Amino acid sequence: MAKAKKILFIVQEMTPYVPDTQISKFGREVAESTQAKKREIRSFMPKWGIINERRNQLHEVIRLSGMNIIIDETDHPLIIKVASIQSAHMQVYFIDNDDYYSKRKMTLDDNGAEYSDNAERAVFYARGVLETVKKLKWTPDIIHCQGWISSIIPLYIKTAYAEEPSFRDCRVVYTPSDMPLEAPLPDNFPGVLQFRKATIEAMAGVPSSDKMQALNFLGIKYADGVNLMHPNTTYRNYAKKLEKLYLGAQKPENYGTAFPAFYDKVWSIGKEEEEEEEED
Repeated sequence: MAKAKKILFIVQEMTPYVPDTQISKFGREVAESTQAKKREIRSFMPKWGIINERRNQLHEVIRLSGMNIIIDETDHPLIIKVASIQSAHMQVYFIDNDDYYSKRKMTLDDNGAEYSDNAERAVFYARGVLETVKKLKWTPDIIHCQGWISSIIPLYIKTAYAEEPSFRDCRVVYTPSDMPLEAPLPDNFPGVLQFRKATIEAMAGVPSSDKMQALNFLGIKYADGVNLMHPNTTYRNYAKKLEKLYLGAQKPENYGTAFPAFYDKVWSIGKEEEEEEEED
């Protein structure tokens, strides 16, 4: 079986930059465990407003910043920052923008309500990460997306970025967030989502299609492999219905074995057919 040597982690949260939760510890520990298995990794997360830049020694990467991303006919500046987790020998890139991240919290506002533009925030994050990876001239074998904020990426990889050299041969794994998202999708979502070949038609057949929760199902629909942090029969059944490669919830002590093996399995999708075609 071919090995997936380069893994791109696009996470919602990661310790030590945000408080310890299951998803933030998952974001850190899966990446760290995979790197320990001698896989080359890159990691991205949003520069949420709760992140202390000085304490965590974030600094802007000028050569990667400066692009404007147009969402629903509005320009939004993209700023890239970076920091290192010295104890793990890991570098983390941060997607920053005043409107979407740095002046606000994560999923919920000060009153505990979902931000009304969370869908836009997810689209900006997707395009910001993918454009930055292109600039890095780094070609991942596997992209592991974690949490609703990364849920648009599997769709964009299969449509808008399908012909990009950095992504055309990669495979995508999606881990949905367990937080229930009850807010409605905004009325302008079709225009927000649309980019190149990606359109609102991608939502066809997606459960909860009128709510933000649909983004987690969208991530599952366009991923090659699906992993869960907690047992969830709804997500599992949807992944099985779509015949996705599936990895159930794992204990942290098993991350270093389970995830590299799963990445190799996902990476091997279609590889035998490709090799046979090359031989012919």
